[in-house]
Amino acid sequence: MKNIETEILIDAPIEVVWRTLMNFENYRHWNPFLTIEGEAILGNKLDVIISMEGKRNFFKPKVVAFEEGRRFEWTGKLILKGLFAGNHYFKLEPVTEFQTKFIHGENFTGLLKGAIMKKIQDKTIKGFESMNEAMKKYAEEQVI
Repeated sequence: MKNIETEILIDAPIEVVWRTLMNFENYRHWNPFLTIEGEAILGNKLDVIISMEGKRNFFKPKVVAFEEGRRFEWTGKLILKGLFAGNHYFKLEPVTEFQTKFIHGENFTGLLKGAIMKKIQDKTIKGFESMNEAMKKYAEEQVI
């Protein structure tokens, strides 16, 4: 398994960060990395567009974890099971009453993970970090 994990401290209560994360319709106003359509219900498929360096990739991952206010995950795969899959996750941890640690990562598995990760790892990290920074800015603006 290969893993990418990023995190950022957001000066906003966990409820505000969670609300920002789960309001998919609002992503177009702040999120440079992801577009999501669908409902975050276990087993549901989502329509996800990942934008990296001017290229858009379309996925239909399945929601595999949902813990209100704490964790949201989906898993997407490349064509055939076992070739390449990614378990994309978001975790929120309260630091104080008014500060939240936002953890954004993905675990990659499958026969092609090494080859694909060589091509996309740096771009993926940049994409995660751009979303994290935008999430921080947007969530903190909701508190003011």
